[in-house]
Amino acid sequence: MTSQENRRITDLGTLKAISHPLRMRLYRALHVARTATASQLAEQVDEAVSLVSYHLRKLAEHGLIQEAEVQSADGRERWWELSSYGLEIRDEDVRGTPEMAAASDALGRAVNEQRTELHRRFLDERLTWSDEWRSAAISSEWLPRLTAPELAALGRELDALLKKYDQAARAAEAAGDTEGRENVAVHLHGFPYRGGPR
Repeated sequence: MTSQENRRITDLGTLKAISHPLRMRLYRALHVARTATASQLAEQVDEAVSLVSYHLRKLAEHGLIQEAEVQSADGRERWWELSSYGLEIRDEDVRGTPEMAAASDALGRAVNEQRTELHRRFLDERLTWSDEWRSAAISSEWLPRLTAPELAALGRELDALLKKYDQAARAAEAAGDTEGRENVAVHLHGFPYRGGPR
């Protein structure tokens, strides 16, 4: 069963394993599907089943995903699920080692590219969504002047709020309340910068 806690990544091998762009896409797809087979995930990421199976095994080797209870009559199929609620990479765990810092940067860039692609897809398909969904979509930017401790506190509060909504939605869905539910991406960035946009 998937742990309800985030998995804190502190070793280079695991960080490199999840930094691979296809593995990150598979991890995200599995997060959305909750449980899936390599065949189902291969369709979602438009890759060969054998390649997807290989990358799923690599994710499993590092404890990022695990085998799930079989969801069909075909007992030969392997079902997969995430092993934790999410992933956590802290700066203090990577800053002392150049290899860890480089792998963390690679992961950050891969995640950012995938986030940008998800948002771009929404913008391209925006008019295909109902008025209700278009009105509900959020696009905002805040540029406050904060201290590092204030930014850290803001991040913790936003994380707790989003987790509350996610867990309530999962519980409602598990109870059969699926009407009108869609996958929703909420991307938050909070970072210091100097000067204006380039």
